[in-house]
Parts: sequence; structure tokens; C-alpha cells
Amino acid sequence: MPDPGPTLKALLPRIRELVVSARRLAAHTVNTLQVVTSYEIGRLIVEHEQGGAERADYGKALLKQVASSLTMEFGRGFSLTNLKRMRQFYLTHRSQIGQTPSGLFPELQKSQTLSGRSGPLSVLRLPKDLPAVFRLSWSHCVFLLSVKDDKERSFYAIESAKQGWSLRELRRQFDSSLYERLALSRDKDAVRRMATEGHTVEAPRDLLKSPLVLEFLGLEEKAAYSESDLETAIIDKIERFLLELGTGFLFEARQKRFTLGEEHFHVDLVFYNRLLRCYVLVDLKIGRLTHQDLGQMQMYVNHFDRSVKLPDEHPTIGVILCKKKNDALVEITLPKDASIYASEYQLYLPSKEELRQKLLDWAAEAEE
Repeated sequence: MPDPGPTLKALLPRIRELVVSARRLAAHTVNTLQVVTSYEIGRLIVEHEQGGAERADYGKALLKQVASSLTMEFGRGFSLTNLKRMRQFYLTHRSQIGQTPSGLFPELQKSQTLSGRSGPLSVLRLPKDLPAVFRLSWSHCVFLLSVKDDKERSFYAIESAKQGWSLRELRRQFDSSLYERLALSRDKDAVRRMATEGHTVEAPRDLLKSPLVLEFLGLEEKAAYSESDLETAIIDKIERFLLELGTGFLFEARQKRFTLGEEHFHVDLVFYNRLLRCYVLVDLKIGRLTHQDLGQMQMYVNHFDRSVKLPDEHPTIGVILCKKKNDALVEITLPKDASIYASEYQLYLPSKEELRQKLLDWAAEAEE
């Protein structure tokens, strides 16, 4: 009888991959159905309320009765609070989705029909191109209801769906004012696109946020630390750092060494961005940016362009993360076509109100 060992080793990983993929798909489908069903329940409640004579009192009494009946029949999940959320969810999104299933969801009511004991049963069948909010969990959707600005809410929904953010990561990105930081580094048209496309990376400057927030490193704002401490903390939290850095980043090396003549140099952090198809070099500075820092990064970039990158890859990008940058210094030191950028970092969460006000001031200046 042949030894099943090699065959088993080849078969088991394939089966495991199939089971994991199936479970992931099942969880995604369940989440989507829950969100779509919640939207439809909200629609039915609103449409029924509109038929009431005294809408406010009528709606309040109606929801209590519906909550009581559904909870008795189906159990948890249909409390008065949840029904109010479903109603709010529908009212929040109906302008972009449509007030009836015949708009976005033409297949929800007239879909596949199965035979049941009490007659034909309609089965929800989802359209292929769902808006981002319907690709999230209901917990994500409930959190996003607290975001008042339509553009900002749409941005976080798109990014959550694209990046696969957990609810915890969505909260962290919102609390760190990701939308405001990105918006402040874009022009007006790009800010509008963010609301419909999310954070798109088309040019090197699109990679940068202003500022980067590194609160997850656990370094105190006023503590004495070195660039090596900062580097070590980033490596220890590399997954969180990549999420903060942006989209499409792959980590390659720390303290990447190269030699020119008899002198050795080390690049603090080396990444590759698969969207821009280029190397991204990061140099860490715990103090104020100097012209020597810019010159050093220009030398790093030149080396990678001439000795490391492949002919079909795009030019290398250099990013200097510093505590304090000087835009005038950057402009006068570097040539106009240089692919080197400086971005400030903060070891604490900025005030969301301050960033929001700064964004409003920026928008007013742009209008003028």
C-alpha cells in the first residue's frame, strides 16, 4: 500500500484554503444580507409612517409595537433602538441609493422563488455592484451613522470596504482624522473625488498625509528618545504603521546598507509601493528638518534609481518623516522635479475639531 504522506501534504493545504475561503465568503454574504435587510426594514417603516395622520406620535407608537412583535418572534436584534437605527440608515442613504428596491436593488423583491410549506418564498438575491456601505458589517454602518458630513461618511465607507478595516481600525482612522489630514493635502477637485473613490494613489504626493499620526507606537510626546528608538517602535508595530502610511505599501528592509567607494550608508526603512510600482525610502528625524537631511535623501534616491530599481519600475520616492518641517527650505533646496517629500509626524492624536476648522479655512481660501 503506497505511503499517503506526500499526497496528504499536497491535499490538506488545498482543502484548508477552500474551507477558509468558503467561511470568509459566507461571513461576507451574511453581513451584506444583514445590511441590505436593515435598509429595507428602514424603508418599510418610513413609507408606512408617511401614511399616518400624525406622523411623530404615530411613528413612535408604531416602532414600539413593531419592536415588541419582532422581538417575540425572532429574538434579539429588533429592539426599539435598532429599529430607529434602521430607519436612520435608510434616511441617510436613500438619496444616493434610491427610495425603493427598484432603483439599486431591482432583484430583491422579484428574485429567485422557492417553494415553502405555506407557499412560494422570495429569496434575496444581491446585485453585483453594491455601494461600499453595503459591503460592510452592520456594526460598521451603525458607527458611520454618527458621521454627519456626507462626503466624510462616504470616504470612510469606501476605505473600510477597500482596505478591509475592522470596526476597531475604522474607529482609529476616524479618531486620527484621516479624512481631514488627506483633504488638507489635496486640491478641491481631489477632495470631491475622495468622497466617491476613497484614497486613490496616482502620484507620489498622494502617498502623504499631513501629519502622520504615530500614537500606536506608545512613545510619549515629551519623552527623550532617539531615531533608533523611533525606528524600533515602528518595526514592532509595522502592520499599524503600514496602515497609517497609506495604500499599497510592502515592507522590504530596515537599515538597508549600500556602499559608495569605501563609505557605507544605511537607509532607515525601505518599502515598495505596488500601486506606483516604485521603491519608497523613509528616513526618520526626531528634530527639525535640515538641508543636510534633504541632500542625504537625494543621494539615497539616486543610488536606488541607478543601481537597484528595474528598468520597467518608476523612479524611487524619498520621504523624510520629521518632527518639524520647513516648506520654504524644501522648496529652495530641491529641484522642482525631485521625488523627495517631507512630512511631519505626531505622537498624539490631533484635535479633530482643530483639523476640521483648518480644513474649513483651507476650503474658504480655495474658494477665494
